[in-house]
Amino acid sequence: MTSGTVSAEEVGKFDRLASRWWDPNGPMKPLHRMNPARIGWIEALLHGPTRILDVGCGAGLAAEALARKGHAVLGIDAAGEAIQAARAHAEGQGMDLTYRACLAEDLLSEGRSFPVITALEVIEHVPDPAAFVRVLAALLEPGGVLVLSTLNRTRRSWVVGKLGAEYVLRMLPVGTHDWKAFITPAELAGMLRSAGLRVGLSTGLLADPLTGQWRTGRDMAVNYMIAAVR
Repeated sequence: MTSGTVSAEEVGKFDRLASRWWDPNGPMKPLHRMNPARIGWIEALLHGPTRILDVGCGAGLAAEALARKGHAVLGIDAAGEAIQAARAHAEGQGMDLTYRACLAEDLLSEGRSFPVITALEVIEHVPDPAAFVRVLAALLEPGGVLVLSTLNRTRRSWVVGKLGAEYVLRMLPVGTHDWKAFITPAELAGMLRSAGLRVGLSTGLLADPLTGQWRTGRDMAVNYMIAAVR
């Protein structure tokens, strides 16, 4: 399964982590710590419960958090093992939450559209980021909001997001990220505009080195989020 918007190698990488995805001290520890800050920022953009498509949802950290806020969430991912882990974790909890192992293009071919789409820590893993953005934009309803989070391509992101996280602190499995695939905010804004979207707010995601907790802030040198409207 390889196309401009999905890589079989990347899918396999995250499928192998599926059984440990929900371990807060496992290989997805940074996402567990980051999740409250990114969900809080998304919530501030919205005006009450709505339908949300979470693309590249993995085992459902963000999708489940959004569903707990009262949203009707569809989480999709090409990694089938991760989707199974997501379903198992959400089972019996009464949330308006559905998962599918599929591509965003599959929903597009079905004529689906959504008022809110999220793709968090995904775009740096796809072969053709601009094509990925175009598919997301095509799935967005008029007036809808698209939210992406990713890593900036800076010297500091190489030290913190690649060298530090994977090799020094071992917060992520070695090989999780390719620094050359990181995307600057200017590059991502250009992709969004080329896809017919209007770029809105952006924010950095910052980790407190003492507590390990994350917050939003002006510094976008490593992790950041950006919202766009159709």
